[in-house]
Amino acid sequence: MRLFTPAITLSLLLPICAPARGDRLPDFEQDVKPIFAEHCFKCHGPEKQKGGLRLDVKTSVMKGGDSGDPAIVPGNAGKSQLLTLVTSHDPEHQMPPKGDRLRPEQLAVLQKWVETGAHWLDLSKAEPTVVLETAAAEQPIPPQERQFWSFVAPKPIDPPPTRDAAWARTRIDRLILARLEAHKLTPSPEADPAALIRRLSYDLTGLPPTPPEVDAFLSDATSDAYEHLVDRLLASPRFGERMASLWLPLARYAEDQAHQVGSDTKFFYPNAWKYREWVINAFNRDLPYDQFLTLQLAADRTPSATPDDQAALGFLGLGPKYYNRNRPEVMADEWEDRVDTVCRTTLALTVACARCHDHKFDPISQRDYYGLAGVFASTRMVNKTPAGVVQNAALKGEQWDPATLHIVEDGDVQDLNLLIRGSVERKGPVVPRRFLAILSQAAPVPFKDGSGRRELAAAITSKDNPLTARVMANRVWGMLFGAYLVPTPSNFGHSGQPPTYPELLDDLAVQFMDGGWSIKCLIREIVLSSTYRQSARSNARGVEADPANVLLWRMNRRRLTAEQWRDTILFVSGRLQHGGGKSMELDDTANFRRTVYARVSRLKLNEYLAQFDYPDANVHAEKRSVTSTPAQKLFTLNSPFVIEQAKALARRLETEAPDDESRVRLAYRMLFARDPSGIETRFAIEFLHGPASSAMTPWQEYAQILLASNEALYVD
Repeated sequence: MRLFTPAITLSLLLPICAPARGDRLPDFEQDVKPIFAEHCFKCHGPEKQKGGLRLDVKTSVMKGGDSGDPAIVPGNAGKSQLLTLVTSHDPEHQMPPKGDRLRPEQLAVLQKWVETGAHWLDLSKAEPTVVLETAAAEQPIPPQERQFWSFVAPKPIDPPPTRDAAWARTRIDRLILARLEAHKLTPSPEADPAALIRRLSYDLTGLPPTPPEVDAFLSDATSDAYEHLVDRLLASPRFGERMASLWLPLARYAEDQAHQVGSDTKFFYPNAWKYREWVINAFNRDLPYDQFLTLQLAADRTPSATPDDQAALGFLGLGPKYYNRNRPEVMADEWEDRVDTVCRTTLALTVACARCHDHKFDPISQRDYYGLAGVFASTRMVNKTPAGVVQNAALKGEQWDPATLHIVEDGDVQDLNLLIRGSVERKGPVVPRRFLAILSQAAPVPFKDGSGRRELAAAITSKDNPLTARVMANRVWGMLFGAYLVPTPSNFGHSGQPPTYPELLDDLAVQFMDGGWSIKCLIREIVLSSTYRQSARSNARGVEADPANVLLWRMNRRRLTAEQWRDTILFVSGRLQHGGGKSMELDDTANFRRTVYARVSRLKLNEYLAQFDYPDANVHAEKRSVTSTPAQKLFTLNSPFVIEQAKALARRLETEAPDDESRVRLAYRMLFARDPSGIETRFAIEFLHGPASSAMTPWQEYAQILLASNEALYVD
């Protein structure tokens, strides 16, 4: 039996339901709030907020509760968690519980409200005078707040002495080993060379090593063979593609909007790929990270920027454009997206939480928020050719100048009023555009250079800023170890989790800055360490003392990302085509390029990407979920894509090896960078000589089994 999605279920109800108050757009106060008051406010209203969700406050609804999923995504019913719950027939997940179900006409109102942009104009009474006076005042930051770990400048650490003088190769190792010895633990042995080259290849290029590359590394008896391998992989053009898969979800990269009315695609981004291309090239040429950020915020205001660097402004220029934009409350939502994305990506601070009130946990005021929001209110999104010609967004996709960039430039420069409770109808004092007070040495200096984007970039990338280097060092560490030193990589505030090893994070941050903000140097320092080279095998002593491996007594086993696994399938089948350019649909049967070059949609994320935990492109994604579901395995067994690549792999094996046993060996070496064991070879031969199905040959079935195996999905 086929299950209906919430959006389909609601659409089936629409023909029998009356429209909401004539043909006008539904409004929260008049149409939606009464529904919530009747069914929802007793658990999610002013007096009580179960699950951290409050349905009478706009920012709470748009951000969602403790789960982190937006309760409402304007213009997209299918991605709005609230609609999923109110239409669910599962007793354990439906809302409201205990039979208090919404009526069909109420569901229809919610459906139309969401699909037409979730219009919410707060017309409630003005706040008392005392609130206005409080909002107008600049509150001093308590001295103890400036002593919070993430607001104190990182300092290099003198590694303490260790009993084992032979194991440590780097400063990282001396710090890790000292802590292990303090807990009476010892590091794991070094991983075998085949496992090391497979680990390094995936971590630095996102692809497995070829059998000749493995053979060359295993036969290299020189003392610096491993260092040469690291340098070769860092110099590969595949490195930038790998790093782009880390960066693009942080930038909530996408090529369309979460809403589309009919066939209207005027807010879509047909040349979004030019920003992706710039990011890949920037990582490959090891553009210093401070410049990497500066160009993405203010390439048009940076004298040293080249014409090619203008594409970097896609970081802001590809942001969401909400339905019915240019209304004050809609633009305020867009500015919030910019503040949230920039601050969480670069500073790991949830500054957007201060839009309606001073931050509940961190020393971030509403004035801080509106000081930054004014920067983006003074910036406009444009589609512009390199010659400076602004292109009409209403053109069809095939009518675009192929060189057109989706970027930003300064617009009408303005300082914003602080909005009481975030309402555009209740204006407080004007707040000058400026940086955060907690990250300023004295009172924040107002920005004067146009919108202030250049000054904002300078403040973010200043070596006096205690956060920026720490945040990126933590992201790189998490990419290489599968676990972050700060488990909440986009929240270094009080509501985030503290670092598991603050001294190590500080030392990495200082080295990163002192090394010229080089991403490649930071990665090289980490992967050359004995800590990184450890085996992923477990042992009873380590599990008993540190089951979560917080102390890093071994390497973590990690599942490949959606991009890595699909790329691997194409790579070993011999079909992978290198090169980027304009995006292709991932489901296009002619698309044999790396997954990073596929089109990413906010409106409807590709089913494969969603199935294997690629983040929602509507919002900044601090890290990826790692789920294990039956549907994933069913995909590996039934997907036409997997089946076709299995057939291609079988043909390749039959062409490149003379007999079954050598073909089995070649398959293991291509996928797992190792030879099969005797029992693995015997089982394979028995299977290949067994009965064949009518649809696939034994070799095709065997190739599919290998592609779907756990060993093909994980790296040690």
